[in-house]
Amino acid sequence: MHNPGHRFQAQDRFQAQDRFAAGAQYIAGRPAKGTSGRSHAVVDPATGDEVHTYELAGTADVDAAVEAAREAFPDWSGATPGERSDAMHRFAAVLADRAEEFAQAESLQCGKPIKLTREFDVPGTIDNIAFFAGAARHLQGQSAGEYSGDHTSYVRREPIGVVGSIAPWNYPLQMAAWKVLPAIAAGNTIVLKPAELTPFTSLLFAEAATHAGIPDGVVNIVTGAGKDAGEHLVGHPDVVMTSFTGSTAVGRRVAEIATSTVKRLHLELGGKAPFVVFDDADLEAAVHGAVAGALINTGQDCTAATRAYVQRPLYEEFVTRTAELMDTVRLGDPFAPDTDLGPLISFAQRDRVAGFVDRARSYARVVTGGEVPKSLEHGAYYRPTLVADAAQDSEIVQCEIFGPVLVVVPFDSDDEGIRLANDSPYGLAASAWSRDVYRANRATREIKAGCVWVNDHIPIISEMPHGGYRASGFGKDMSAYSFEEYTQIKHVMFDNTAVARKDWHRTIFGDR
Repeated sequence: MHNPGHRFQAQDRFQAQDRFAAGAQYIAGRPAKGTSGRSHAVVDPATGDEVHTYELAGTADVDAAVEAAREAFPDWSGATPGERSDAMHRFAAVLADRAEEFAQAESLQCGKPIKLTREFDVPGTIDNIAFFAGAARHLQGQSAGEYSGDHTSYVRREPIGVVGSIAPWNYPLQMAAWKVLPAIAAGNTIVLKPAELTPFTSLLFAEAATHAGIPDGVVNIVTGAGKDAGEHLVGHPDVVMTSFTGSTAVGRRVAEIATSTVKRLHLELGGKAPFVVFDDADLEAAVHGAVAGALINTGQDCTAATRAYVQRPLYEEFVTRTAELMDTVRLGDPFAPDTDLGPLISFAQRDRVAGFVDRARSYARVVTGGEVPKSLEHGAYYRPTLVADAAQDSEIVQCEIFGPVLVVVPFDSDDEGIRLANDSPYGLAASAWSRDVYRANRATREIKAGCVWVNDHIPIISEMPHGGYRASGFGKDMSAYSFEEYTQIKHVMFDNTAVARKDWHRTIFGDR
């Protein structure tokens, strides 16, 4: 079902050209224009219209941002946990006051339905800030103890310095938060490079931090191309850690640069999440979960349900009912309150997704979708698509598509279902659907992924970690576990004996 109309009304949309007239960089608490000599146009993917043109950051802008972060580090790292926590609580309040502005900006640059940005992206980010505001006060190491007998040992957890992070275009606001918040809660300063396609909410996020009283230079934004601004940031000698979220292919390049300069590295990369439906599952719940899990953010989610493995007794009914439910999804204007599914991020991404589906027609069955809706050809729209009967080794089963496409494959035994779920280079997320607690528990143990949901797919919470296995990367976002990425562990050891001539010295010189 498609919302009618060719062009969408312009009212009640975020006015980016006015809002970012001062530039798409944010350095030392102030907006600035990029100095690369090249510009970039942000395109509304729902209409194909250019909504903002800005000057890209060059290497000089990256240097300025890193210097601002380096200068801000001593005071921010020296603040008490309570002071950092108070500032971040104010940060959450500023974002809550400006929630509608953030929601509109995110919908405009990404094509996300406004109900998704209002009810998921923005509230989730506010909750992330509130969580890390509290977590900033709980950065203890191990308690003191006399482990050698003659010494007291304890562990300090210290900030590491200037962090250089790169965020993707699919969740610009949430990914900015996932990069910035644990870093600054732990006392670090940060330079974040958002994707050139979607800089708006990262800039608003940094501005909100300043308005909340977080000191200038603690949060900096450079918006530039990956080949120059991104690589220069990762390789910068004053950046001590790199955190990257994006494709596995680009992650490999980031890792090459970071490791060559001996930086700490955190990678959250691609995914191809399995959705395993056992024959005792609640079929209605599984069908609804599959449609929601596959279509969230138009399928542009590394944890989206992409490979549904359904035990053979339920297979045909699952395919039929999932296709029927997909056909009820409403495509249209992202700013219309009844729109369920927006466009893909760009026409290039839409065509990439369509290519996967078109090639699959030669070896699988396209049950529904698989086309550009004619009434929405002006935007980067693609109908929700269900593909069945593909071979396990086929491209559409093995490759990350990053679009509104779900492929369904049957299996017979539980052993086979779990084996197929693990038959992927990725390991970010998965789900298992069963009424049997032992069956579900086995799936959570044996499926190799950083998150395994049972009888649901997609929900995330600030208190729990997010990160993958294998080609999906390493390290954790969110939760207290994320501090492992952003803090240095220091062992401090005090002598308790006051003895000048210690017995162990005799193993080095002299006699006992």
